[in-house]
Amino acid sequence: MKITVDTNLCEVHGDCVVVAPDFFDIGEDDEVVQVLDAEPGEEHRATVVQAAKMCPVAAIRIEG
Repeated sequence: MKITVDTNLCEVHGDCVVVAPDFFDIGEDDEVVQVLDAEPGEEHRATVVQAAKMCPVAAIRIEG
């Protein structure tokens, strides 16, 4: 599984950070969410998928 954030769509609502703080963080410039672990293990799929679903602008992509 690979996580990416579309920086053109991201509005830094931060819902993903609340749901999955081990995988997402707000950058120091507060302009975009950063992916902390772009290729987490399969055991984290449910958490990452939930974080992606929480994004109000659908900026998070999960491949694989």
